[in-house]
Amino acid sequence: MTWHSKREFDSYAEGAANVGRSSPSVRGVWSRLNTLRHTLRFRLMLWNAVVVGLTTVVALFGLRAGVRYALLREIDSLLKEDVQEVALAIPEVYSPDSEVLHEELNRKALGHNAHRWYVRFIADDGEEIWASRNTPTPRPGFPNNLDFAPATVGEFRVMQSRLRNMPSPITIRVGASLSLMQEDLVQLDRLIYFAMSAVCLAAPLLGYWLAGRTTGYLGQIIHTTTHLHPEQLQERLPVRGTDDELDRLAQAFNLLLDRIALHLQERRDFLANAAHELRTPLAAIRSSVEVALGRRRSTEEYQELLDGVILEGASLEALVNQLLLLSETEANWLEQRGERFAFDEVVRKATDMFEAVAESKEVRLQLLEANHVMIVGNRQHLRQVLNNLLDNAIKFTPAGGRVTVSLRRDEERRLAVLEVADSGIGISEIEVPRIFERFFRANNARRESELKGSGLGLSICRAVVEAHHGRIVAHSQLGQGTKFVVTLPLVTDFPEPTRAAN
Repeated sequence: MTWHSKREFDSYAEGAANVGRSSPSVRGVWSRLNTLRHTLRFRLMLWNAVVVGLTTVVALFGLRAGVRYALLREIDSLLKEDVQEVALAIPEVYSPDSEVLHEELNRKALGHNAHRWYVRFIADDGEEIWASRNTPTPRPGFPNNLDFAPATVGEFRVMQSRLRNMPSPITIRVGASLSLMQEDLVQLDRLIYFAMSAVCLAAPLLGYWLAGRTTGYLGQIIHTTTHLHPEQLQERLPVRGTDDELDRLAQAFNLLLDRIALHLQERRDFLANAAHELRTPLAAIRSSVEVALGRRRSTEEYQELLDGVILEGASLEALVNQLLLLSETEANWLEQRGERFAFDEVVRKATDMFEAVAESKEVRLQLLEANHVMIVGNRQHLRQVLNNLLDNAIKFTPAGGRVTVSLRRDEERRLAVLEVADSGIGISEIEVPRIFERFFRANNARRESELKGSGLGLSICRAVVEAHHGRIVAHSQLGQGTKFVVTLPLVTDFPEPTRAAN
């Protein structure tokens, strides 16, 4: 081939390079089909089509076999009746050589010409005595000893009976063509193939439609999930009221969103309250420093201001330590640092340590009992739980009041039971369920200006106790006092702690 210009050659080369490439529209269709075959809707449609198709094939071919069996039974029943009729007619009225009998049987064969009905008389030595019209050529090897046992010979259904009460025994053989039955089965096969074709066409379409009704609701779940934002969790999935698996999935998803929203709201409140609590000592420290730098002061004045800064710094440090302890309980770090120890020793030491504080407030602190109790956990954090409970009990008990501590073993439930009770100002019934919330302070405690606190003590107690697989509850009446009950598993029932890696 001769090229007359470079442009002509380049045009031909570009056309050759595009041979076999799909157009953008074809590629787009193929991409959509490739995406579709990976969807749940397509797989449900495919499984539905396969199951329906196989069920239809088995049912239709089973129907065909049943119809063929019923037709054969009907033919066999008619042939048996014919054999019996001929067998009764021979000895009573006719003989095998009777012309009247032959004429009657030929008339019957002519009347059943469509079925190609025939009758044959066979001698005991196998020789044919007589045969009616439509009688086919006998096939060699056909057994003569069959008695009322149907058999298929070529395209004929045959039944025979041997008459032994004759002077010379003969065999009566009656047969009919199966061609009509085969024609009926061919028509049935056509109907079966038509039904199978219709099912193979309709099953995927209906399956795809039905799968779409199921996966459409899943699509709503996916859409809601992908468009959720941590700051906006108000959207919920609609519940259709069918009480099926999809409805229960939607309800479970909505409950999960409720818990997430509540958790995020608690986080926001926690951060806001923590910032507020941290701001107070920081503001006090800043004010003290600004006052100290405002003008020259004496050594005593500087020392007094610095003492105030140290006091606020200690308060700030205590608050930060409490916040760190709360984060440790949420990260399950307490379980990683467990050890086996005697909890009764911790209770005795804590009670001894707070005796001086109780005496200064004219409060009677008494250890009623302290049974020997071995538990597994973090000694330091459990000591802090006891310190928080004792500190609160003494703080909110007026002069002349009483604080009691007891530790006992509950052998039936395999628990260590710690009780810290006071005769103080108590807590209202409405506020008792909230005292373990972070930064929550009861109204009567806030009214007392000298009773300051961060509101984290009891929330830390609950977090530490629950991290040790225990439970803490409060019982209180306003003006009557408060009792805290802490239960912890004994060492035999406590799971083996996981040691932290060094």
